[in-house]
Amino acid sequence: MLSDDPNNERAFVALAEIVRRRAAEATIADEDPLAAPTDDGERRRAADLAVWALGEELAGNPRAWYPLIEVARLSVADDHEGTLRRLTTAAERDPSGRALVEALALLRSADMPVDAVGLGVGHWRPREHDPEVGRQLVLASIEAGRPLEAKQHLAALDLHPDTAATAELKLELAHELARAEQNN
Repeated sequence: MLSDDPNNERAFVALAEIVRRRAAEATIADEDPLAAPTDDGERRRAADLAVWALGEELAGNPRAWYPLIEVARLSVADDHEGTLRRLTTAAERDPSGRALVEALALLRSADMPVDAVGLGVGHWRPREHDPEVGRQLVLASIEAGRPLEAKQHLAALDLHPDTAATAELKLELAHELARAEQNN
């Protein structure tokens, strides 16, 4: 499935779970019976490394963006530049904007809203991308303490051709923005 569609999230998650389980089992099997037992952290690191290798392998496909998001998720705490590079590449490979949504959400969850704003500004195409990109970008701007930019991104949602899809979203984001401005 992943060779046909390297962005099949369900297939990637299923294969990653198998890889994680096998890596953890291998770590246990490799233990010296006379040595101290391997701790859960070491097993988790081995499992993460195995998923990393899987993601890197699949990311070699020029259409693949989801594996890049997953490798970025694994590297966000340790490799800032590598994470941003992977997320940028993922956003560039996906014309729908779904990768950009995932990338912005990942950066926001890692408390990196300024990086999220930078990535979003550089790649968001309001007329073409899923309006969820706009949501993530407005929220990242609010979190970065940039209410004027948040207002600009909110206004850019007007460019999306599906006004029904953006109307409720704009109302919700306008409330978030007003609340943020009130708190500052």
